[in-house]
Amino acid sequence: MIEDESPGLGLDLPEAPAQPLKAAPYRVLARKYRPQTFHELIGQDAMVTTLGNAIARDRIAHAFLLTGVRGVGKTSTARLVAKALNCIGADGQGGPTIEPCGVCEHCVAITDGRHIDVIEMDAASHTGVDDVREIIEAVRYASVSARYKIYIIDEVHMLSKSAFNALLKTLEEPPEHVKFLFATTEVAKVPVTVLSRTQRFDLRRIPADKLIEHFAEIARLEDVQAEPEALAMIARAAEGSARDGLSILDQAIALGSGNVTAEQVRDMLGLADRGRIRRLLQQVLSGDASAALTELDEFYALGTDAASLLRGLMEELHSATRVKAGAGVTALQSTEQRQSAEELAGKLSWADIHRLWQMLLKGLSDVQIAPDPQEAATMALLRLIHAADLPDPAAVLTRLSGEAVRGALPAPTRPSPDSPSAKIPPDFAGLVALLDEHGKRVIAQQLHDQIGLVRYAPPELALKPLKPLGADWTRELDAALKGITGTRWQIAISDETAQPSLLEQEKMAEERVRADVLAEPNVRAVLEAFPDASLESFEPSDTLDLKGT
Repeated sequence: MIEDESPGLGLDLPEAPAQPLKAAPYRVLARKYRPQTFHELIGQDAMVTTLGNAIARDRIAHAFLLTGVRGVGKTSTARLVAKALNCIGADGQGGPTIEPCGVCEHCVAITDGRHIDVIEMDAASHTGVDDVREIIEAVRYASVSARYKIYIIDEVHMLSKSAFNALLKTLEEPPEHVKFLFATTEVAKVPVTVLSRTQRFDLRRIPADKLIEHFAEIARLEDVQAEPEALAMIARAAEGSARDGLSILDQAIALGSGNVTAEQVRDMLGLADRGRIRRLLQQVLSGDASAALTELDEFYALGTDAASLLRGLMEELHSATRVKAGAGVTALQSTEQRQSAEELAGKLSWADIHRLWQMLLKGLSDVQIAPDPQEAATMALLRLIHAADLPDPAAVLTRLSGEAVRGALPAPTRPSPDSPSAKIPPDFAGLVALLDEHGKRVIAQQLHDQIGLVRYAPPELALKPLKPLGADWTRELDAALKGITGTRWQIAISDETAQPSLLEQEKMAEERVRADVLAEPNVRAVLEAFPDASLESFEPSDTLDLKGT
């Protein structure tokens, strides 16, 4: 009881009951960690630099168009620009800045979404000319409290044609106190007349490594234990979108009760185990149909989507392709994945890779339209297995034409040690020709055009590259030579003095023949009689082609 001690009053008032503290409503991670400064906007450094320079030099455009895929920060950037233009600083005396204070009345109001001079409109639900007419009428009036009146129109491509036309004049010559910020995911649907009146910024997909760092920091702030492999899976599934990735992370945290593991994320997303995918690919390449179908049934029992499985096989093949081309693998891949890609790159020829890719692509299309995706995936794997023994179309045409076939493109497996070996040529030029005859045309072309010979003493080969080659080029050359000759070669890259490349030698030989032709008395006589004539071409049979210039 509370006694009132005021004079003349002897009332005893009951004590008011204590009010329980109301818990703050839960906010999803995508909203809770929305960027509040340009420094928190990840993956868009070029745009931030451009806006910062424009603000510093007082060269602020009257309309901006922000485009990009979902979840890369278009709307967040628009709000940050609104704060940057209207910030007055903590002392109330500041001007436009790329680093808004976040504490002044305008920054706080814009962050809370209640600023009277920052109007956000969703063009998906306000598509008509009447909605635009309201904007046209309102821009004539000055801002109430802020420096600029800012209109943020999200999904602007949804406006009707008449609405765009109504906006053109105002967009071209708006009042000095008005700024327009448009955001869209489909910039191709925005009329050219609108694009020409705005300053366009293309927001890029956020790199996976930056997404992983971002997710790891958020997991730390949320006091969540997250495995790096799990975060890498989420980053791959997000496809460059921070919002998509945070939504998946939110779901994974709820699933794991505060712990995010790779196994949980894999099950949640319906992804196949990477190690098992690599094992399945090896079974397909070795032609083991029984083992491959058994593995496929196990994937099905685990609930792995057939389309996801084929996409996993395509990702493994793509990684091997990058290694074979000398581009290397991505930073997201583990050591085991990198080793597998290198091994696969050494095993497959370019023709094999292209054929496998096309068949996997066709299989993925079949899975997506088939009544039973699992059956379509089974048939796709069987096609891959049995296609290994088929010759390429060029070899079939050669056989049909009756010409001798020196060797069709090999199956995706390494040649057997017991197969007959080709005789080792006596010189380097013969070795290059042998590679070309056995279908290794890319390597043969590189040896012909881009390599200088230091030493040729089979099976020892010392070479000096005249142009950069892939990191695994020597390994690929050794595998090709061993498959053809049956001998393990010792290939060394040397900086010693080398012969010119075969291509350069051919050019020098041609120049010597050309000089000899020009030295012929008959040719000199013709050129002296016709001063404007020049030697355009010649044949080994000394047939000349003289043309006047």
